Amino acid sequence: MENSPTRLTEWSEGSGCGCKIAPAILDQILSASGSFSQADPNLLVGNSGKDDAAVYQVSEDIAFINTVDFFTPIVDDPFDFGRIAAANAISDVYAMGGKPVFANAILSWPVEKLSPELAAKVMEGAKSICKATGIELAGGHSIAAKDPIFGLSVNGIVHPRKIKTNKGAKAGDIIYLTKPLGIGVLATALKRQKIKEQDYLNLLDTACRLNSIGEIIGNHEEVHAMTDVTGFGLLGHLTEMCEAAEVSAEIELHKLPLIEGIQEYINQFIFPDNTYRNWNAYSAKTKGVVGMDLVKLCDPQTSGGLMLAVDPENQTWFEEAMKQQGQVIWKIGNFAEKGEFVVEVI
Repeated sequence: MENSPTRLTEWSEGSGCGCKIAPAILDQILSASGSFSQADPNLLVGNSGKDDAAVYQVSEDIAFINTVDFFTPIVDDPFDFGRIAAANAISDVYAMGGKPVFANAILSWPVEKLSPELAAKVMEGAKSICKATGIELAGGHSIAAKDPIFGLSVNGIVHPRKIKTNKGAKAGDIIYLTKPLGIGVLATALKRQKIKEQDYLNLLDTACRLNSIGEIIGNHEEVHAMTDVTGFGLLGHLTEMCEAAEVSAEIELHKLPLIEGIQEYINQFIFPDNTYRNWNAYSAKTKGVVGMDLVKLCDPQTSGGLMLAVDPENQTWFEEAMKQQGQVIWKIGNFAEKGEFVVEVI
């Protein structure tokens, strides 16, 4: 891990997607502003579905995807901060089954306290991820403010009949993840200067890994729904999928994929404060969580993996297709008929 002359994570209380507004407060804001009410028939996906991006149909064969995602530093190194922020924002297009086309940057920087050279490194990191994606960082907007914040507005395209939303899950569908959990735990260990060198590398490897498989999954009809796991944790985003589809879910705790090394930090009570915020938001809808297992379920992820609902009749074929693409997936449970609880952990 390279030493940075300035610790960017000292500039914010939260970090990465862990600085999201709490779900209940966000619902209150959107509801009070009338943002759930959308009349344009060409707006295929908007605020009302709590999806990862907006989708607007422009022709019979093309729909336009737009998302915006930004946050405070999750790591100290500015280049790595830019890489993670870019991968996280681009993921929203992949989560809709789309193809990214280009991006614009969003930069807030305390120019009197943090050097412009550090901001340039953030941009450089973002450009490296955009290059790996095959898109240009085309422009953006910047302001001078007290907190360093960075992210992207990403534009993409998708065929209107191939859009993947978070609401198509059916009872019996298999739940898969494409990345292990624990990014928030490791980011907190870094912020508290407790992280080990290898664990930092694991953090970067996971958070900078592109969810590009989402574009391919957009072509698979046996995938009924898809979202990415970010600031509300696995439990939060799974709850959104269940409520949107009016189903419940059963999760097998021992099957949850975890980034190597995170249990040691959990044992030391090193995890984001917003883990409890997530638990408080979803605990009443959940059954079977014991003790500190809530951390694995509610840890805020930044640039987390995709969560999929897959038709069980196509399980063997789908798993083989993912293997051929070099995509590791984990089966963690199933959707079920709507029950007393939204999510049951077994």
